[in-house]
Amino acid sequence: MADRDTLPLPLEVRARLAELELELSEGDITQKGYEKKRSKLIGAFLPQAPGKGMDPSVPHERRTPVTPGSSSRYHRRRSSGSRDERYRSDVHTEAVQAALAKQKERGKMAVPMPSKRRSLVVQSSMDAYTPPGEEHIGHQDTSSGSEGEGSMQGEGTPTSSQGSINMENWISRAIHGSTTSSTTSSSSTQSGGSGAASRLADVMGQTHLGKSEKNSAPPDVTSYTTDSIQVERPQGSTTASRATPKYGNAELMETGDGVPVGGRVSAKIQQLVNTLKRPKRPPLREFFVDDFEELLEVQQPDPNQPKAEGAQMLAMRGEQLGVVTNWPPSLEAALQRWGTISPKAPCLTTMDTNGKPLYILTYGKLWLRSMKVAYNILHKLGSKQEPMVRPGDRVALVFPNNDPAAFMVAFYGCLLAELVPVPIEVPLTRKDAGSQQIGFLLGSCGVTVALTSDACHKGLPKSPTGEIPQFKGWPKLLWFVTESKHLSKPPRDWFPLIKDANNDTAYIEYKTCKDGSVLGVTVMRIALLTHCQAITQSCGYTEAETIVNVLDFKKDVGLWHGILTSVMNMMHVISIPYSLMKVNPLSWIQKVCQYKAKVACVKSRDMHWALVAHKDQRDINLSSLRMLVVADGSNPWSISSCDAFLNVFQSKGLKPEVICPCASSPEALTVAIRRPTDDSNQPPGRGVLSMQGLSHGVIRVDSEEKLSVLTLQDVGTAMPGALMCVVKPDGVPQLCKTDEIGELCVCSIATGTSYYGLSGMTKNTFEVFPMNSVGAPISEYPFTRTGLLGFVGPGGLCFIAGKMDGLMVVGGRRHNADDIVATALAVEPMKFVYRGRIAVFSITVLHDERIVVVAEQRPDSTEEDSFQWMSRVLQAIDGIHQVGVYCLALVPSNTLPKTPLGGIHLSETKQLFLEGSLHPCNVLMCPHTCVTNLPKPRQKQPEIGPASVMVGNLVSGKRIAQASGRDLGQMEDNDQARKFLFLSEVLQWRAQTTPDHVLYTLLNSRGTIASSLSCVQLHKRAEKIATMLAERGHLQDGEHVALVYPPGIDLIAAFYGCLYAGCVPITVRPPHPQNIATTLPTVKMIVEVSRSACMMTTAVICKLLRSKEASAAVDVRTWPPVLDTDDLPKKKPPLLYKPSNPDTLAYLDFSVSTTGMLAGVKMSHTATSAFCRSIKLQCELYPSREVAICLDPYCGLGFVIWCLCSVYSGHQSILIPPSELEVNPALWLLAVSQYKVRDTFCSYSVMELCTKGLGLQTDSLKSRGLDLSRVRTCVVVAEERPRIALTQSFSKLFKDLGLHPRAVSTSFGCRVNLAICLQGTSGPDPTTVYVDMRALRHDRVRLVERGSPHSLPLMESGKILPGVRIIIANPETKGPLGDSHLGEIWVCSGHNASGYFTVYGDEALQSDHFNSRLSFGDTQTIWTRTGYLGFLRRTELTDASGERHDALYVVGALDEAMELRGMRYHPIDIETSVIRTHKSITECAVFTWTNLLVVVVELDGSEQEALDLVPLVTNVVLEEHYLIVGVVVVVDIGVIPINSRGEKQRMHLRDGFLADQLDPIYVAYNM
Repeated sequence: MADRDTLPLPLEVRARLAELELELSEGDITQKGYEKKRSKLIGAFLPQAPGKGMDPSVPHERRTPVTPGSSSRYHRRRSSGSRDERYRSDVHTEAVQAALAKQKERGKMAVPMPSKRRSLVVQSSMDAYTPPGEEHIGHQDTSSGSEGEGSMQGEGTPTSSQGSINMENWISRAIHGSTTSSTTSSSSTQSGGSGAASRLADVMGQTHLGKSEKNSAPPDVTSYTTDSIQVERPQGSTTASRATPKYGNAELMETGDGVPVGGRVSAKIQQLVNTLKRPKRPPLREFFVDDFEELLEVQQPDPNQPKAEGAQMLAMRGEQLGVVTNWPPSLEAALQRWGTISPKAPCLTTMDTNGKPLYILTYGKLWLRSMKVAYNILHKLGSKQEPMVRPGDRVALVFPNNDPAAFMVAFYGCLLAELVPVPIEVPLTRKDAGSQQIGFLLGSCGVTVALTSDACHKGLPKSPTGEIPQFKGWPKLLWFVTESKHLSKPPRDWFPLIKDANNDTAYIEYKTCKDGSVLGVTVMRIALLTHCQAITQSCGYTEAETIVNVLDFKKDVGLWHGILTSVMNMMHVISIPYSLMKVNPLSWIQKVCQYKAKVACVKSRDMHWALVAHKDQRDINLSSLRMLVVADGSNPWSISSCDAFLNVFQSKGLKPEVICPCASSPEALTVAIRRPTDDSNQPPGRGVLSMQGLSHGVIRVDSEEKLSVLTLQDVGTAMPGALMCVVKPDGVPQLCKTDEIGELCVCSIATGTSYYGLSGMTKNTFEVFPMNSVGAPISEYPFTRTGLLGFVGPGGLCFIAGKMDGLMVVGGRRHNADDIVATALAVEPMKFVYRGRIAVFSITVLHDERIVVVAEQRPDSTEEDSFQWMSRVLQAIDGIHQVGVYCLALVPSNTLPKTPLGGIHLSETKQLFLEGSLHPCNVLMCPHTCVTNLPKPRQKQPEIGPASVMVGNLVSGKRIAQASGRDLGQMEDNDQARKFLFLSEVLQWRAQTTPDHVLYTLLNSRGTIASSLSCVQLHKRAEKIATMLAERGHLQDGEHVALVYPPGIDLIAAFYGCLYAGCVPITVRPPHPQNIATTLPTVKMIVEVSRSACMMTTAVICKLLRSKEASAAVDVRTWPPVLDTDDLPKKKPPLLYKPSNPDTLAYLDFSVSTTGMLAGVKMSHTATSAFCRSIKLQCELYPSREVAICLDPYCGLGFVIWCLCSVYSGHQSILIPPSELEVNPALWLLAVSQYKVRDTFCSYSVMELCTKGLGLQTDSLKSRGLDLSRVRTCVVVAEERPRIALTQSFSKLFKDLGLHPRAVSTSFGCRVNLAICLQGTSGPDPTTVYVDMRALRHDRVRLVERGSPHSLPLMESGKILPGVRIIIANPETKGPLGDSHLGEIWVCSGHNASGYFTVYGDEALQSDHFNSRLSFGDTQTIWTRTGYLGFLRRTELTDASGERHDALYVVGALDEAMELRGMRYHPIDIETSVIRTHKSITECAVFTWTNLLVVVVELDGSEQEALDLVPLVTNVVLEEHYLIVGVVVVVDIGVIPINSRGEKQRMHLRDGFLADQLDPIYVAYNM
C-alpha cells in the first residue's frame, strides 16, 4: 500500500502513474489494465519483499493482501465531476458509522438480494465471480476508494499504539488530525500489532461468530468494520449444489427463524415478508382518506416537531459602497484607459496542458482586438443597408474552456459594439445532455450569430458538405470566427462609442433549473459596473495584482473575478483550464508560487485534489496569498475541504484568514463573501446544527446526539451597498424569525434584473417585496431571490444550508440533496462506486416527493458487494436524515449524462430514470419503508341486514337489479326441431328430409375446403362410430368416452356417434406434439376425472399417445382402451339408442379455469336442446344461413356453436381451426368475406392475432378484395370481462375494410351456464360505461364521465339470451342488490348445467353453486351462482319488445380477485396499468403470495432494460392502485402461460415462480 509514498520514484514515472490513475477514475481503462500497466511501471523500483509479518489478530479472510495492485493513494478520489469532494467530512463519516451501528443493534436486516440471470451479470467484470471458497483473495482493489476520506474517526490526537506508522498513514493523519480505527485504511492492518486492528478483531469475533456455524446469520448488512464485506458460508453449504455462484448467500435460504425453506424464491419472499414485518418507526398519520367524493390530503403535522421561536429578523445592510474617485464610469472605459495608458501590462496568461504559459494577452492587445471584433460584427455581417446585427441584439459566445483569451476579446468586443453577449457551452454532439435546452434559450433570445474561435469552429461536428449542422432545438446560426487574422482592420476614423454605464443589458448569463430548463439572467450595464465595484471593495483588489483563476470563466464567480473585475482594476489573471487540472491537480498551487499571486479563485474540489496530490512537492510556499476565494463556499459540505486544506498547507505559509468562502447565484450575482482580514485572532463563524431541526426549517444548535448534524461555515457579510433578508421559502415572502431557515433575498443595484423574455417568472424572482409580520413591505425597492437557503447569524454573518434547487420535501420535511449525497459517500467502504458520480433527486409518486439516489458502479465490484453497499446506504440515510430512500440505483461506470465540466447532469438523469432508459445494473426499491401516505386499509363494515337493503332500495326508488332475456315459451316460431327432445333425433330427421344439405365445411390454411359433411354423411358416419363403440369398445349405455381430436369434422362425427350409441362424450384438446410434457398431463387428468371408459381419436394422435415422449410425461399403461376412428367398420348398428329420459346426461364439458381448477359440468339432453334453441332465436339461424366459426371446440359456448348448433338449426357452419391462423393470419377474415358471411364467432386470441398480424396489411387485403361490410355480428366467445381495448382496436383497424364497429361484440358464459349473454341480430347496440376504479375496489359502482381520473371503461357483455333470468346478489349475505350495485351474477335458465361432475362429489359446493336461493325477496326460485362479479344497469335504449333494455356488465371472476388492504382488486386492472408504463413491456400478470403483490412482466427488448422496469412498475401501481408491489419479476416473451381462450393462467405462473422454473431475467424484491 505504501509502496508509492516511500519509494523514490522518478518524476516521469510519477507523471505516467498520475495519468494512469486519471484514466482509471474516468473509466477509460479497466481495473485489470490499470494494475497491469502500473505494476510494469513500478516493477523495477519494488524491492522484492519477503512475506510481510501480518498481524495475527486479524481473522484470515479479512486480511488485505499487499500487492502492487492495491490502490495508489490518489486516483480514487479524483474521479471527476464538479460534485465530488465538497462532501467529505470526518465527523459525518463517523456519524454515519454510528448510525449504522445503531441500526445493527436494532436487529439485522436481511435484505433479500435480487436474482439476476447470468447473462445480465456478465456485463460487470468476470473477476466478480470468485468461487465461493476464495472470496478473500484480493481480486478487487483492496483499499477502499476512500481511505483518506472517510476512515479517520475521532478528533483525538494520534495515539502511539500505532506501532510502525508508515508515511502514508502519517500524511493522512496530518490531514485529519485523527486516529485510524477501521481497516479501510489498510495501512493500519499491516502496522505490527496495532491497537486498531486488534480491536477490530474483537468486533468481528462478536459480529459473526456469535451464532453457531450451522445456521449462520443472514449476511450482515450493517457491520461497518469490514473492508470488503464477505458472507460467511455455512459448513454444510447448500450453495455447492447450485451451479452459479451468484446466489452464494446460503443464509438467504433461511427464514427469520433459521428454518430452511424449499426453493430459492419462496425463501427470499419469506425473508422479504419477515423484513417487512419488523416494526418500523411509528407511521405518520395516514394522509388521505379515500372517500370517493374527494381525496382528502390531510398531512397532520407532528405536535412535537421543533418550531421557530425567535424574534422576527431585521434586514441586514452591507457597508456603504465607497466610490473611489478614479473608478472608471463603465467597464469599456476601463478597458480603453488601460489599453491606451499601459498597453504592455499583462491582462491574461493562458496555460497549455503541460502547465507551460501558452499565451499572454496584454491590455493593449485586448483593447485593439476587441475594437476589431466590434467593428467587424457591426459592419461586415449582412449588407450596409441591412446589417445582420444591430446594437442591443443578442450574440452567442461559444468558446472552449481552455481558451479564455479569445473569449475575453469576443466579450469586450460585444460590449464595445453595444451587443449583448450570451456565453454558452460548446455543443459537442448533436444530442448533448442539456444542449437542446441551451438551444431554446438562444431561440428565445433571438440569437442569429455565434462568435467562436478558429480551433473550436474546426472541432464542431460537420455535415458531409462541411456545414455545421443545426443542433437539436437550436435556431439557425451564422458562425463567426473572432481570430484577428480573419478580420479586417477598422478604418482610422472609426471609433466605438464609450458611454457611462446605463440601464441597457450588458450580458445574459445562462442558468440551468432543477427541471433541466435553461433560463437567461439579464444583467444591466450599471449592475455590471456596480458589481465589479462591490467585489473590488470587499476583496480589496488593487491595480496590477496577480490572480489565479481555476473556475469556468464563462459564468458565475470565474466570469465576475477573472474577466470583469480584473479589467476594471488592471489585474493580471492566470487562467488554469480544467484539462490541466485533470492532468496535474497541483497546477494552481504551483502557479500561485510561481507568480507570487495575491488571490486565487477555486472550488472546494480543486482544494481537495491538491490535498491528495501535494505530497511530492517540496517547495510549496503560499505566503503570497492574501485571499483564497472558495466559489462554492455556499455548499455546506465545502467546510471539510477548507479545513483539511488549511491543516496541510498552514505549514507551507497559508494563513488561516486567507480562506474566503463566498455565496453566489445567477440571479443575485455575488450574495456574500468573507473578507480577508488582517486580524487572525478573530476566528471564522461556525454553526453545528441539528439535521432534524433543519428538516423542519428551524435552526437548533445540536446538543443531545452528535450524530445527525450539519456543520456550516459563514460566507461573510452582505455585499457593499446591498440589503439582505431571509424570507419563507414558499408562499408569501414573509420575513423569517431569527432561528428559522429561509431563502436569502438581496436588494442591490448589482443583481440580475430579469429572466430574458419570461415576465411571470421574473416577477416572482426579481421583484419580491418581503413583508414583516403585520404584512407591510420592509422596503419600497424590490428584492431578488437568490435561490440559497440559510440564515443570518450573529454579527451579520451569512450561513448557507443548501439550495432551493436541491430541496426535497418529503412528508412535510425538507431535505437537501447535497446532504443526502454526503451521507451516501460517508458509507464505508467506498470502493464500489465512483465518488463524484452520485445523483440525488426526487420524483413525485402518490402525492409526495420520493427520494431517488443514482450512483455509478465501478466495473470491478461484485453483485453482492454492491448490494451490501446499497443496503447500508439506505440504512445510513434512514438513520441520519430519518427519511426513507424510495429507490437506489447503480448504473455502469460512465453512463450518467454529464454537464460540460464533467459533473452529473441531474435533470437529464431524472428524465432518463422516469422514462425507463437509465439502464441500471442494480436497483433497490424501498416503497414499503417510505410510502407512509397510503389510504387507510378498508375496514369491512358489519353487513347491513338483507331486509334493510330491500327497504333502502325501495325508499331511494331503486329497483332490485334483475333482468331476463325473451321468454322461450311464448315465442311462436316455425321451429321444426322443437318437437324433438334429443339432438340425435334432430340429426336423423335432417338426414331424412334434407339429406344433401351441407352442415359443415372445414377450411385449411390456404382457405380451400378440406372436407365437408352433409346431413346424411354425418348421420352415416355417426352410425359407424356407434357400431364401433358397441363392438370394439363393448360399452354399455351411459358410459363415458373421451374424444381427443384436433378441431374438425372427425370431432363432430364422433360426438354424434356417441349419442347414437348411448354413450356420454367428453371433448378433450389433443396434446401439442411440440409440447407433450406440459399438455399431455392435462389430457390424462381429464380422462381420469371424467371416468372415461374409452378414448376415441385419429391414427396420428394414437401414435402420439404411445410415443416415447408421452411415456416420459405420463404413465401410458393406465390409458383406457384407445379406438382409432380412421378405420371404421362397414356395417350399420342394429339399432340406434334412444334415451328414455330427457334429463339424463347428454355430454360432459370440462375446462381448466384461469385459477388452474379443472371443472367438469353435466349437460342434460333438455339443457342441450334449450341451449341450441336459445342461440337459434338470438342469432336468427336458419338452414339458408352461413356462419363462420374460428374457435377452439372443446368447451363452453365454443363447443356448442362448433358441434351442436348446425344440427339443431340447419345452418351451414364454416369451420376455421384457430391453429391455421398461425400459418395464415388473414384466413378467417378472407373466409368471412369470400362466403359473404353475416354472422361469425371467434375468440380473443384469434382477434389479437388478426390485430397484431394484419395491422400493416389492411391495404393489401383491400386490394385482394377483402370486404367485411356484410358482417352484422362478430361475436367474441369469452368467459371474462370484455377486453374493450382489443375489440376497439380491431374495429378501428378493419373499419376501412367495411367492418361496421357496432357489429363487434362479446358474449359471456361461465361454468354453471355456458352462455348467459350473446349479442344477437336484433336489439340495441352494446353500450359502454365508465366506472370509478376506486369505488369498484370497495365493491361499489360509481359511474363517471369518460376521461375522468381513475375511470375504467366497461362494455356490456352482449344481450341476455332468451330463457335466461339474471339477478345480482351479495355473494356473502345472498341478498338481492339494487340497480348499479356490484355483486355476484346469479342465473336461472333452462340451459344451466345440472351440476359439477366430480369424482369427489363435493356436495356442499354443488348445492351452493347450482341450487342457491336468495335469503329474502323471491326465496322460491332456484339460482345458479356464476362466480363472477358484475352489475345490471337499466339503459335508455329499448329492446325488440319495446321494454327498457337492461345491460349486464361483467367486472371479473371472484376466484381471480385479490384481497389487498381490505379491498378487492381485479388483476386485469393492475396489468393494464403496468403494460402502459413502458414500451418494452408486452404482457403482464399479477398474483399475490403471502400478502405480497407479485408483478411479472414480459420484456421485449435487451436484457439491459430489465431493471429500468422495476421503478416504473412500482410507481404506476402506487399511483393508480394505491398498492405497494412486493416483487417485480422480469421474464422473456412467452413465459406467462395463456390458455386456448386467450386467458392468462396466473396460478400456473405463480406455481412456476415459486418452484423457480421461470428462468427470470431479473427479480427485484421491494423493501
